Amino acid sequence: MGKLIRRIGPCTLRPRGEPFVTLVQSILSQQVSVKAADSMYRKLAAKFPRQRPTPERLLNFLTTANDDDIRGCGLSRQKRGYMHDLARCFSDGTVPARRLSRMTDEEVIACVTQVKGIGQWTAEMLLIFSLGRPDIWPIDDLGIRESVFRLWPKTFAERPAPKMIADFADRWRPWRSVASWYLWAEKDK
Repeated sequence: MGKLIRRIGPCTLRPRGEPFVTLVQSILSQQVSVKAADSMYRKLAAKFPRQRPTPERLLNFLTTANDDDIRGCGLSRQKRGYMHDLARCFSDGTVPARRLSRMTDEEVIACVTQVKGIGQWTAEMLLIFSLGRPDIWPIDDLGIRESVFRLWPKTFAERPAPKMIADFADRWRPWRSVASWYLWAEKDK
């Protein structure tokens, strides 16, 4: 890891975005390219004041806009359903936006995975990139598993399965989110 850190340079991982918007963007990015997800978010955000969807405004848009307007934002029927459930859960307090930052990692994961379309990996990305949690190790992330395989070929004969790397990162506690960031950066180099 030391060689990787020297090659990549300082970690620029910083919390960004509010949890609701981060999860909206996560749902949009499912099964599409980054470029397509960015385009969909821009189109959707343009429907709201200051280009910021809120749970209540998104619920209103999804229930009052015509189908062509919603499809024009790139929302499939499934993504529309996920967005509706996300907005409802934030609006009714099922996901308590103001308390998320004070909840444990496990509590955040349990809370947000109640939303249709939000799974473990998405919850972990929320913890790392929105809430700034320092010790998240997303074992289901293919990019991390590929980087681990490339960097530690003597340890792994093939790309490791999630369970194989679960304990591997214990050496980086309590900074596994930073280790994840470096492994993603290695993959992009």
